[in-house]
Amino acid sequence: MTAFERLFVPDAFRDAVAERAWLDAMLDAERALANAGSLVGVIPAAAAAAIAEQCDPSLYDADALWEEGRAAGNPVEPLVRGLRERVGGEAASYVHLGATSQDVLDTAAMLVSRSTAALLAGELDGLAAACAGLAREHRSTAISARTLLQQAVPTTFGAKAAGWLGGVLDARALLEALRFPAQLGGAAGTLAALGPPGLEVLAAYAAELELEEPALPWHADRGPVAAIGAALGRAAAVSAKIGADVVLLAQTEIGEVSPREGGRSTAMPHKRNPVHAVLARACARIVRANVAVLSDGEHEHERAAGAWHAEWPALSTALAYAGGSAAAARACLEGLDVHPERMRANLAEDERDVGSAESFVDRALARYESSRE
Repeated sequence: MTAFERLFVPDAFRDAVAERAWLDAMLDAERALANAGSLVGVIPAAAAAAIAEQCDPSLYDADALWEEGRAAGNPVEPLVRGLRERVGGEAASYVHLGATSQDVLDTAAMLVSRSTAALLAGELDGLAAACAGLAREHRSTAISARTLLQQAVPTTFGAKAAGWLGGVLDARALLEALRFPAQLGGAAGTLAALGPPGLEVLAAYAAELELEEPALPWHADRGPVAAIGAALGRAAAVSAKIGADVVLLAQTEIGEVSPREGGRSTAMPHKRNPVHAVLARACARIVRANVAVLSDGEHEHERAAGAWHAEWPALSTALAYAGGSAAAARACLEGLDVHPERMRANLAEDERDVGSAESFVDRALARYESSRE
């Protein structure tokens, strides 16, 4: 994580994708693999217990693992080596049995993604509540619509907020629909090292981690990762849309909304900058760039040389900054002052018909209430 991420990403999201979180997830995968092997009978129960005992994250130096992982191109190799040394004796031969590095890293990616997606869902829920509150309060507050950045016919501010709400609910639904499959295929996706019980171990492994059991190993089929990227991109996009609208409505010449606590300027102390709206947009741009990496489906043969490796930082960054974008948009709306009198003043005198805007607000609010049941 860079020095600037403290400005953009809330602590909970930074912690959720930090090196320590990835280490925890990789050790969870190794523990689950040993337990699954024991349940199926390919690993002695005593060996599985010895392995599980050494899967305590406090026993490992996360910084050192990543440094040592440079030689192998991933952190799993030094982690497995260290785990075997700690387990020792005959039980050490059962560490990582039947798995390959990608199995552990992909499974860890699903665990990290699942926990971070839950945080993001909470932010989107808060953002939806803020949108719904504005839509309800300003259902009939007339405001000039803008098309191609030019003043158009009237709408209501409630209808604008209802549009934001619909986007947030769509993004929330995409998160809810995500699949988080375990990964276990062994060296080439055949589970050959586990023999005939391989599929049983896979089922038990997924169950241990409460992840979906995949029909096939997905080493080179990156659909699950691409889907996570798409959901993160959508969450960031709707947050950025809110930020963009607020930035434009808060312009001095428009003045229809303003931040309750604006950002300070070093050169112009009179300004109240819409900082949260700006941050929502900035985070979304970073998400968008990283989602492009996650959507690359060109993974050659049974394991990609480079495309897979590029996913790890891209996924961590997209998860963190999607959270940052949603959190900033939520803070923006929760601290927004709305100025109906300014909205009325900006309307053309002979244009007051808002059509079905109020009915659309009602529809959006009904959908919101239904989503909470």
